[in-house]
Amino acid sequence: MLQNIRDLFGHKLTALDGDIGHVQDFYFDDTTWAVRYLVADTGSWLTERLVLLTHHALGNHAFGRSDADADVLRVDLTRKQIEDSPSIDSHRPVSRQFEAEYYRYYGWPTYWQAGGMLGVAGSPIVTPLLTPETLPHHGHNQRDDIHLRSTRAVTGYHIHATDGPIGSVTSFMVDGKSWAICKLVVETGHWYAGKEILISPSKIDRISYEDSAVFVNLTKADIQQAAEIEQPNSGAPIHGTASFRG
Repeated sequence: MLQNIRDLFGHKLTALDGDIGHVQDFYFDDTTWAVRYLVADTGSWLTERLVLLTHHALGNHAFGRSDADADVLRVDLTRKQIEDSPSIDSHRPVSRQFEAEYYRYYGWPTYWQAGGMLGVAGSPIVTPLLTPETLPHHGHNQRDDIHLRSTRAVTGYHIHATDGPIGSVTSFMVDGKSWAICKLVVETGHWYAGKEILISPSKIDRISYEDSAVFVNLTKADIQQAAEIEQPNSGAPIHGTASFRG
């Protein structure tokens, strides 16, 4: 089941023994297009620190299951477990060192270990073991995970086809079981009547964080042709949108 991430912002988060806050953001890996963390806003409970939750804490189908209250996501941890978890400064990027401590604290397998990473559509992919020493350099601190990005930060980025701008990112469609981002939701500009379309991450050439832009390997004609051919499914999560399948 695909879930629009935009619809999850503000959802209440409830631990085994009480409320812990609400959904503020998601961090995704821009190399595998997998959501790695849900970012919780804990209000005045745990100030000046990020509280990150993985799929281990929320379980499979976390975004697709129906609870009595549809605006609640249930976390399989206690408030004490979360409070005593490794702390990260809300003003610093997530580091690999923090992630190693985080997974070790909870006793969960790390996602970057060989065979332990989920890729697009939830398919396991084998990746080399990444450590602070083997991370690539791109002008960042070597201990910062330069591939983790905020969905809120990328929302609003301009989308560029091979022959010009086509609109901007408005959200992401995520698989509720695998936490894989399957589509980017894009609002088109005047060239296509401001319609919403869905673009697969497989069509993305690169993301420029300096220019706040996403470049795709498609022409405007490619996108428009796909939109006109595809008939919306009755169960589609975004009614009236066209999807460019990857």
